[in-house]
Amino acid sequence: MSRIEGFEPERDLLPWCKGAIFDLDGVIVDTARYHYLAWRRLAEELGFEFTPEHNERLKGVSRMRSLEILLEVGGISVSPEEKQQLAEKKNRWYVEYISALTPDALLPGAREFLTWLRDRGVKIALGSASKNAPLILDRLGITGLFDAVVDGTMVEKAKPDPEVFLKGAGLMDVDPRECVVFEDAVAGIEAARRGGMKAVGVGDPEVLAEADWVVRSLAECLPPGGASEGSSEEKKLDSSPEGAYNGDAKCNVKPF
Repeated sequence: MSRIEGFEPERDLLPWCKGAIFDLDGVIVDTARYHYLAWRRLAEELGFEFTPEHNERLKGVSRMRSLEILLEVGGISVSPEEKQQLAEKKNRWYVEYISALTPDALLPGAREFLTWLRDRGVKIALGSASKNAPLILDRLGITGLFDAVVDGTMVEKAKPDPEVFLKGAGLMDVDPRECVVFEDAVAGIEAARRGGMKAVGVGDPEVLAEADWVVRSLAECLPPGGASEGSSEEKKLDSSPEGAYNGDAKCNVKPF
C-alpha cells in the first residue's frame, strides 16, 4: 500500500535517487482538453455533436480506436483510407492547439520541483507516449530542465511495459534501481514497478494505491518555501524562448 501522506523528497529520494522520470500529460501539463477540442471539431465537420460524456470513452485509448468510437457515436462508416485521413486531420488540429500553449499551462509546482531536483544533482528525463512531447516542452519553456526525452516516436511498447522508462534511465546513464517515476496513471505505475523503479503517483490516492507514494500534484513535493530562489536553472530559463510567450491565459485557442 502506498504512503499517501508525509512524502518528503529530501528525506525519501535524495539519499538514493540519481534520476527522476516524469510522465507528461497529467503530471506536468494537462493536454487532454486539447484532444477533446480536436475530436469535437472533427465531429462538427462530420455533422454531429461530440460531448464531454462521449469523450470519457476515449481515455486510455489509441488514436485510431478513439476515431472508431467517435464514428460510432455519429453513426458513420468510412473506408480505411478515409479513416486515416480523418485521424491525420484530428492530429493536425491538436498540434495547432498545443502550439498555442504558454508556460502558464504548467501544472502547479511542475517547474519549481524540476528545478529543485536539478539543483540537487538529480538527473531528469521525460517518459511519455506523446509523439508531440518535444513541441509541448518547447512551448512550456522547460526543455532545458530535461537531461533526456523519450517520446512516442522512440518506443514500440506501451505502458505498462517499462520500455519508455528504461530508455529514459539509459539515456541518463542511471541504474533503474536508482530512479523514481512520477506518473498519474495506473499503467504508468505498473510500468515503473516492472522496470525496477520506485513510483510516485500524482493524483487520486485510491486510484494510484500501488505507487510507493501518492501526491495530489507536484506542488506537494516541494519543501516549505518552495524551490530555491535564483537557481542556475531558473536563470537559464530566463533567456529561453519562454520570453517570447505571453502569460494572459493557459491556451488562447478557439475550438473552431
